[in-house]
Amino acid sequence: MRERTRLEESIGRYRKLEAALNDNLELIEMGEAEGDEGIVAEAEAALRAARDEAGEAEIETLLSGEADANDTYVEVHAGAGGTESQDWAQMLLRMYTRWAEKRGYKVELVERHDGEEAGIKSATILVKGHNAYGWLKTESGVHRLVRISPYDSAARRHTSFSSVWVYPVVDDRIEIEINESDCRVDTYRASGAGGQHINKTDSAVRITHIPTNIVVSCQNERSQHKNRAAAWDMLRARLYERELQKREEAAAAEEAGKTDIGWGHQIRSYVLQPYQMVKDLRTGVESPDPSKVLDGDLDPFMAAALAARVHGSAEAVEDID
Repeated sequence: MRERTRLEESIGRYRKLEAALNDNLELIEMGEAEGDEGIVAEAEAALRAARDEAGEAEIETLLSGEADANDTYVEVHAGAGGTESQDWAQMLLRMYTRWAEKRGYKVELVERHDGEEAGIKSATILVKGHNAYGWLKTESGVHRLVRISPYDSAARRHTSFSSVWVYPVVDDRIEIEINESDCRVDTYRASGAGGQHINKTDSAVRITHIPTNIVVSCQNERSQHKNRAAAWDMLRARLYERELQKREEAAAAEEAGKTDIGWGHQIRSYVLQPYQMVKDLRTGVESPDPSKVLDGDLDPFMAAALAARVHGSAEAVEDID
């Protein structure tokens, strides 16, 4: 039924675009025949809107992966650099939250570890919505910020790094087997806001998958039982994403560098000083307005990265443009 609904929506969208094209072309012919410039202008505006919608539909055809339609987790981790990097990590967390809200997705905070002075050491959000993972999956990697530090009394330029990790929520259609003897479960007191209860009980849960050294944690619920269940779901999702990545690397070994999120392998640079520019180092897509990008305007970067990932060539980026 899910697949049928998806296909019906795709076909309905195509027919709607086809009808808009034919109807507005007829209106233009009628307006020109009658000399009515208002009708012509209105029809041309409708055609431009249809063109934009067709472009978005074309991009969404790239979201055909096994888990692309699923909800997704987004983890942000501050790199070396103390307060400066932790502030950058919080800026990234806000950027993805704003992007998701603009698309009508629901965002839930799963866990958050605040920095000592400002920003965050790490945080995980759950983004819920159709194709959430498909859109966000190319954002995994190291993100680099260059700016005049607000925490430096000498007003010197600083470079900061934070990493982003994206992995899909595993639904009932996907079976992931986990041997509990391979896992270590720890409980601890949650940090941050939450009143007296959150500080008096060991409600937060951390699970370590020993064979892969994958660590997940959850602290957003008051109940340890609920946090434990959520952490197991996150672990299943991480193991599934790991398998997806292994398959992709095996199918396209020459493109494996795109999925490496180790330090020194940044995927995007955000420069606020001495000039203003955001540049994706994988696709070459640029924006001269970092404030707009940091406010969630990520679609051009995501579309180009999706095209390059699917087609594996620079020509794919030009097709999207």
